[in-house]
Amino acid sequence: MPPRGRYAPSPTGPIHVGNARTALAAWLSVRSRGGMFVYRVEDLDPPRVVPGMAGAQREDLLWLGLDWDEGPISQAMRADRHREEIDRLLAEGHAYMDEGAVRLRVPNEGSTTVHDVIRGEIVFEHEAIDDFVIARSDGSPLYNLAVAVDDRDMGITHVIRGADHISNTPRQLMILEALGSQPPVYAHLPLLHGTDGKKLSKRHGAASVQELREQGYLPAAIRNYLALLGWGFDDSTEYFTTEELVRNFSLERVSKSPAVFDEQKLRWMNGRYLREMEPAELAGLLEEQSGREGLLPAVEVTQEKMQTVDDFWKLAGWLYERRPTDEKAWAKVMKDGAAENLARARDALARVEPFDQDGVERALTELVEELDVKPGKLYQPIRVAITGTSVSPGIFESLAVLGKERSVQRVERALARLSTDTAG
Repeated sequence: MPPRGRYAPSPTGPIHVGNARTALAAWLSVRSRGGMFVYRVEDLDPPRVVPGMAGAQREDLLWLGLDWDEGPISQAMRADRHREEIDRLLAEGHAYMDEGAVRLRVPNEGSTTVHDVIRGEIVFEHEAIDDFVIARSDGSPLYNLAVAVDDRDMGITHVIRGADHISNTPRQLMILEALGSQPPVYAHLPLLHGTDGKKLSKRHGAASVQELREQGYLPAAIRNYLALLGWGFDDSTEYFTTEELVRNFSLERVSKSPAVFDEQKLRWMNGRYLREMEPAELAGLLEEQSGREGLLPAVEVTQEKMQTVDDFWKLAGWLYERRPTDEKAWAKVMKDGAAENLARARDALARVEPFDQDGVERALTELVEELDVKPGKLYQPIRVAITGTSVSPGIFESLAVLGKERSVQRVERALARLSTDTAG
């Protein structure tokens, strides 16, 4: 029988990176064996539900490439089923009323054992667990009751979730046993830590899928990176297509130890994914996001330096709009003969025909020899003049994409400012 897994977030905030990793592990575990994936929304606690968050979480999951076969299913809409089972537990003596609330009877002796795919057997002695509340005095179910009933009703065979849920598992097992149901297979993933060894939070950088999405990461790179946190196919392979992940992923190879989320490593991996894209595909993505057209020439000169999609605008935004000059960069390069070198560069650029990368490179290389200066003495002032900063794609490519007219205009503007600064 094909396995049935599930992802069941609470709509109380954006999907945390750790929860995204859990969702991915659950999705891969099921897909690797041709199973079904269920998406359930655990919205049982109305005061904590953020309006619109369920929809935002759904969009982030789809953007991440994690689809589902059933759902989204609202847990709150299943309240009648939960009450039916609470009444049955009361009628059969497995639970009792206590000042209006309902408690499940925990055996005085013995233990409940959680068989965890990742951690092995975890034994919970009953003497350490009090009879616990499964329904409030108003009849509404509590988390453990609702989860156990929903997992049973939905035929969930595999529950993959974070290690912070381990303490809930023996209680859910007791409820399932009282209901006469077979338990699912459990796997509790170790939590994510930051590079400082502490629990992952916003101080470590992007902490949610929404933030990673806004910062220009690619879904495929995120899937690849999250899959490798605490799991590996072998000692050396780092890059997997989604098809390869589905084919190779197994819970048995997940480490028990906390994994470290390092956003710099994710940036590096994302950069490789960007560089492997066809320039036209990347340009299309950027054009769709920005509403601009004709970005391919700029993509062709920036792609090798990009690590996130947002890096394109940092590297090439100056091509499309005038930006404030980086005053530190200006002060560093606009001295020691910069005005004379820029004037000569303006004249040389104005004569280039055709104004392409080869023509620009030839003209400026010859000018460096004529001026008898190191290339940086000429190229850096030109770079700051046309981009406003000292960081950009190669100077020849930058000038060629900017075009002759705008290149000459920006150099002239820099010369005018230099003249004013000198006069002042």
